[in-house]
Amino acid sequence: MSRRTSTLAAAGLLVLTLVAVAMLLPVPYVTMRPGPTVDALGDYDGKPVLEVEGAKTYKTDGELRLTTVSVTRADSRVSLPQAFTAYFDPKEAVVPRDLVYPENQTAEESRQENAAQMASSKLTSEAAALTAAGYEVESVVEIAAVTEDGPSDGVLEVDDVLVAIDGTKVTGTDQAVKLVSSKKPGDVITLDIRRDGKDQTVKVTSEAATDDPSKARIGVSLGTDVELPFPITNNLGESIGGPSAGLVFALALYDMLTPGALTDGATVAGTGTIDAAGAVGPIGGIQQKLAGASSAGAKVFLVPDGNCAEAAASDDFGMRLVRVETLDDAVNALEKLSDDPKATVPTCS
Repeated sequence: MSRRTSTLAAAGLLVLTLVAVAMLLPVPYVTMRPGPTVDALGDYDGKPVLEVEGAKTYKTDGELRLTTVSVTRADSRVSLPQAFTAYFDPKEAVVPRDLVYPENQTAEESRQENAAQMASSKLTSEAAALTAAGYEVESVVEIAAVTEDGPSDGVLEVDDVLVAIDGTKVTGTDQAVKLVSSKKPGDVITLDIRRDGKDQTVKVTSEAATDDPSKARIGVSLGTDVELPFPITNNLGESIGGPSAGLVFALALYDMLTPGALTDGATVAGTGTIDAAGAVGPIGGIQQKLAGASSAGAKVFLVPDGNCAEAAASDDFGMRLVRVETLDDAVNALEKLSDDPKATVPTCS
C-alpha cells in the first residue's frame, strides 16, 4: 500500500470514528411524542377518574379524553439519530432542552413541579365546574407557610383558613396583609381561623416587620384556595403531571353534575389549562396531543384559543378543531354539536 493510500485510509478511519462518536453524543434537545389519553368520565387503574360525594350526579355517555405528551425524561439524553428521526416524524417534535427543563433541574424536581401543577389544575377545574353547574364556591385566604420561631409558630398551621382579623372579615391576601401591617408591632392580634373544617379563635403577638419597623407582622405567608360545597376525589394520581388537563376535568365534572350528556355518545378530546373563573389557557405540544386524540378515536378536539393558530397549521387528523376561550364556550359548543353534529361552532381556521 502506498504512503498516499495509507494516509487516505487513516484519514477515512478517523472521520468514521468522529462521526460514530458524534452519533453517540447527546444533543441539547428533547423529543415530544403523543402520550396516552384518559377518559375523564371513565376509570383509571380500576377506579373512577372522578368521584363526587354528597351531591346528585347524572348518567353520562361517550368519552371526554384528556390528552398528554410524552417528553424525554429530565435524566435522559437524546442522541443525534433520535433527534433526526423525531424531526422528520409529523407526530413528533424536537425542542431545545432548556425550554422544557431549566438548567440544573433534576428529574425529581421536574416530577414534583409537574405533580404540583396537576394538583392545582384539579382544584381550579373543580371550582370552575361547580360554579358553571350552579353551586356556590367560596374563595378563601389560607396560611401557606409559617416562619420558624416567628410570632405564629405553634399557633397557626399550614392550610389554616384565615376568616377574620380583629373582627374584620378577610376577603383577599392583599387586604389581610394591610390589616396586619396597620397594627403596631407588639399588638396582640385576634385571628378567626378554620382548621380541618372547625372554626376557632387564636391570638398572635405581632413583631416589627424587617423592611419597615413601624409596621407589624405575624410571620406567615398567605395563599388563596377554594372551598367546595362537597368532596370531590380525582383518582388520576401522579402518573400524569402538568396543568393541561384542567379543561377536560372541568367538563367531565360539569357533565356529571348536570342533566344530559355533553357528548351524546361521541368521543371528544381536548386540552387547556383552566382557572377557577373558567378561563382556558394555552398549553404545549398541541400537535402531539392532536395525534394522540385521533389514535383514541376522537372526532372533536377542543383547542384553547391561544393554540388555535398552531393547531390549524398542523394535521387535524380528520377531527373537528373547536376553539374555546372559557369553560362556557366548551359547554355551549358541545351542546350544539350534541344536538346537531353539523352545527356551526367556533373553530380553528
